[in-house]
Amino acid sequence: MKCRHCQHELTLSFLDLGSAPPSNAYLTAEQLATPETWYPLHILVCEACWLVQTEDHAQREQLFDADYAYFSSFSRSWLDHARRYVDDMIGRFGLTTAQRVVEVAANDGYLLQYVQAAGLPCYGIEPTASTARAARDKGLTVVEDFFGRALARRLADEGQQANLMVANNVLAHVPDINDFVAGFPLLLTPDGVATFEFPHLLNLVQQNQFDTIYHEHYSYLSLTAVERIFQQHGLTVFDVESLPTHGGSLRVFAQRTDTGQRTIEPAVAHWVNCEEQAGIRQPAFYAGLQQRAEHIKHELLAFLLNAKRQGCKVAAYGAAAKGNTLLNFAGVRPDLLPYVVDLNPAKQGKFMPGSRIPIVAEQHLLDDQPDYVLLLPWNLRDELIQQLDAVRQWGSRFVVAIPALTVHGTEQA
Repeated sequence: MKCRHCQHELTLSFLDLGSAPPSNAYLTAEQLATPETWYPLHILVCEACWLVQTEDHAQREQLFDADYAYFSSFSRSWLDHARRYVDDMIGRFGLTTAQRVVEVAANDGYLLQYVQAAGLPCYGIEPTASTARAARDKGLTVVEDFFGRALARRLADEGQQANLMVANNVLAHVPDINDFVAGFPLLLTPDGVATFEFPHLLNLVQQNQFDTIYHEHYSYLSLTAVERIFQQHGLTVFDVESLPTHGGSLRVFAQRTDTGQRTIEPAVAHWVNCEEQAGIRQPAFYAGLQQRAEHIKHELLAFLLNAKRQGCKVAAYGAAAKGNTLLNFAGVRPDLLPYVVDLNPAKQGKFMPGSRIPIVAEQHLLDDQPDYVLLLPWNLRDELIQQLDAVRQWGSRFVVAIPALTVHGTEQA
């Protein structure tokens, strides 16, 4: 396989999680009688540009289809993050009603609803029909298509250029990262700004976040790799912020290389240097995660098996994509984990891909009163523990597997 950015031959293996179905391909009851398609889940590192990436097996249309089940608005903390972002960008860049905000991968309108509430012209670009429909239900305008050069040119020709482009947690989701990035300078106004948020590769490695690896994430990003890709496609990074979201993310600010005049902030050099010091350009940096991932797998299985032997009930909370990676890598099935709770009605009544564990509403958890609740979206641990305050009534304990297996008593929550 060749690097999806620079076409260099890939030989350095980062992580091999065996095989799994797409993490957001939730199953209906009828589909339980049919086979699933599993793809190898092997991650490689380009030693020329240092882009970390999956082997290519599944097409984007298979992963981001009309029934895509990830809706951003079901996380209160993520909504708060989006609202703060809108307030901050309006303040920092002096956005007015004479300017336009465009979000690429607008999902269900979780962010643009705050732009709209502020009275700013805006529209979203979103290829999945299910989430685009939810955004339109909020009164938002959505272009239902995949973003790239062709769409950017068409929108620009129609006079739909953007003063601010937002791309939250989408840069990792695109198979043709060159075409995707090249669309931004085409749609930005000459003095426009584009912001990109993505989970930081440093945190993935240093905090054993291997469950964030799944087929929908084609790339695992460092500033080192992103800055190079941007430079080749007409974007210049002028600022970087560190965020706590998704286990630790970067927010990268970029402008058109040909017309942008914003000063490059010291934070850019700071984060490049941090990655350099960590060894991001050295093969040794990418060694060791395989062994640590296997240790977490064995620890989780030992916990579930021991709970089973002791007659304890274990439930899981959050039918997240990262949870599917963990459960399928560990080989967990309904005999050890009988159900997963999720607030999203689009997931309730369905089954986790691969493990085929049923997804139920929160009331099922309250009725069942398990001894342990395994929190699969560990990045939302504090939010979920607060949300599940009712489990204190029967003394259930919370379990988190990443970065290491830990059990939290309700008195510690």
